[in-house]
Amino acid sequence: MPADPSGVRCMLMRGGTSKGAYFLADDVPGDPAERDDLMLRIMGTPDPRQIDGLGGAHPLTSKVAIVSRSDAPGVDVDYLFLQIGVDEPTVSDAQTCGNLLAGVGPFAIERGLVTAGDEATTVRIRLLNTGDVATATFATPGGRFDGDGDFEIDGVPGGACRIGIEVSGGPDSALLPTQRVVDEIDGHRVTLIDNGMPVVLLRADEFGVTGDESPEDLEADDTLRAAVESIRLLAGPLMGLGDVTGLTTPKMFLLSPGTADAVVSTRAFIPSRVHTSIGVLMAASVAAGVRIPGTIAAEVAADGAAGEGAVLIAHPSGVFAADVRVAQDADGTWRGSSVSERTARKIFDGTVYPRPHR
Repeated sequence: MPADPSGVRCMLMRGGTSKGAYFLADDVPGDPAERDDLMLRIMGTPDPRQIDGLGGAHPLTSKVAIVSRSDAPGVDVDYLFLQIGVDEPTVSDAQTCGNLLAGVGPFAIERGLVTAGDEATTVRIRLLNTGDVATATFATPGGRFDGDGDFEIDGVPGGACRIGIEVSGGPDSALLPTQRVVDEIDGHRVTLIDNGMPVVLLRADEFGVTGDESPEDLEADDTLRAAVESIRLLAGPLMGLGDVTGLTTPKMFLLSPGTADAVVSTRAFIPSRVHTSIGVLMAASVAAGVRIPGTIAAEVAADGAAGEGAVLIAHPSGVFAADVRVAQDADGTWRGSSVSERTARKIFDGTVYPRPHR
């Protein structure tokens, strides 16, 4: 039977603590405007419930990964991430997503872009949004990925197959866009840092909160949200992102001293909603901040900033262990990379039918 021309081949996957729709680049329009219009109709945007599409009424479940074979030397596949708005008809490629990245290798095997090994497979992935390159390694017993396993991550119920991911920036990727460990924006001391995800680090106590409030309580504080957003809009140009009014980057982090299980506690604005956990590359950027002397993160983490091994970061759903490497060039520029452990699971594979044009 021929494929239904009104439908689009799609795989829904959980990647890390996010969920998104995965597509082959050949199955979606090459023109960005046509592609974005299609994704809005597939996800059911704009609608706060996304009742007429795949979206889950939250930025963490309104995401898209578009994957193709790569022509870059030493790279297997290219990965383009799109953040789809929920109640506003927006599509952004200004950032990448380290959580959906966890599903890219398995998806590439499912679609025949990569041949799986008999026991384990390593997939080299170019992140088209940032130019970074990731190496994902995971078990493929019998030459297939089934997602089963007992490795657990906070923010996801139950266990699954462990996926190791190493992300490294290019030679021009500096951790500190302004080359300063602390800047002053809108009367607040901040650290601007990008170790795979542009983030702004802030002290929670400067905003009249403790940093252990629930996401719902922080979202309900209009004064706090306005103050954080004001800083975000000013930070965007300083980080080389230009006007970020319609973007979800940079991510804004309120930091407070850690718990017995973590060196620092976080609450992340993305930008108006507060993250119920923490993204992989967000954690990598926070952890890099912890490891660089003089930053807001190092200041808040205090004794934990000088430690070795993974940086333990508390978030609303638990603790994330972010393994990062930071070092200074001869000219003093800070560079970094990150290693993380995630899981992914295929939820369904089939045909999605976008909402018709109206």
